[in-house]
Amino acid sequence: MKQFRHAIILTILAGCGTALAAGGDPGTPIRDTEPKDQTVEAAQAKIAARDWAGAGELLAKAIARSPQNADYHNLYAYALRKGPNPNLELVFRHYNEALRIDPKHRGAHEYLGEAYLMQGNLAKAREHLAQLDRLCTFGCEEYSMLKKAVAEFEQRQAKK
Repeated sequence: MKQFRHAIILTILAGCGTALAAGGDPGTPIRDTEPKDQTVEAAQAKIAARDWAGAGELLAKAIARSPQNADYHNLYAYALRKGPNPNLELVFRHYNEALRIDPKHRGAHEYLGEAYLMQGNLAKAREHLAQLDRLCTFGCEEYSMLKKAVAEFEQRQAKK
């Protein structure tokens, strides 16, 4: 019986190691084998260059073509939120649409939590942090980033 348990544990660990070596969380599809979305790549390049308006324009057109693409809604809301005068109503609408399409969209949970912090709504940000905790069995970047943002928000509030 003990050997059987060891065999199961080794099998599980081998699977986790393969997934982690491939750059993903266990249980998450390996994205390197999926075809690249050129719109997402172009939007990410504009975002990296802090071209919020350019990214927003590109993604608004992409949403018009493919309204059921959660990544487009998520990145569009991100570009809007990071821009100089974010329309938070529109930001929330698109993050929520991304989550309606894909309730497990980790990026949308992270960014929506950050948007709630912009409004001072710590409770809602924590709800999305808890969602990420459930989605990221062994942790993930989105969880770590939102956790850090929540902690920084709490520190700023404590100083007031």
